[in-house]
Amino acid sequence: MSRHLQEAGYDVRTPGREDLDVRESDSVSSYFEPLEKLDLLINNAGITSDALLARQTPAAWDDVLKTNLKGAHLCSQAVAPLMMRQRDGSIINIGSYSALHPPPGQTAYAASKAGLIGLTKSYAKELGKRNIRTNLVLPGFLDTKMTSSLSEAAREAALARHVLRRFNTIEEAARFVCFLAGTLHISGQVFQLDSRA
Repeated sequence: MSRHLQEAGYDVRTPGREDLDVRESDSVSSYFEPLEKLDLLINNAGITSDALLARQTPAAWDDVLKTNLKGAHLCSQAVAPLMMRQRDGSIINIGSYSALHPPPGQTAYAASKAGLIGLTKSYAKELGKRNIRTNLVLPGFLDTKMTSSLSEAAREAALARHVLRRFNTIEEAARFVCFLAGTLHISGQVFQLDSRA
């Protein structure tokens, strides 16, 4: 995704957790305060800690919610004043199909990603009058570190739910995010980038 954004003219930053811990407000403030201009924020920090409901520990639940949902909120909150002064900006949250149709064992992850839908739509209404667009992308099943541990049977079951019988790709998802970042009249929307009907 970074390459596509750079080709579109963005000066891209991709901080790791050592640079920006999205779970902690002090870290978020320290990272964003020095910035004088920001056109685009992509909230894509995400973790899973899958467990059946009876086995979900409070610590694991908190870590998933703090990373996936609170992190997006803190980062959006940090950049909103800057974008409001500019009277321009785009916030894109990266969600998951699990927010709409969660499998067993993904209580925390699904809850965090479902929360992003509400956050996205609420921010769109609050920030729209300052020309800030806020949208959510559900990129679909991608070959990433998060999905690399799934069994072949799980992958086949997921593929069977796609009417086109193929998964989305990182390349295709990146192209869509770049397109969305450059639009001026779309806000408060949820975009599902696969063929699960």
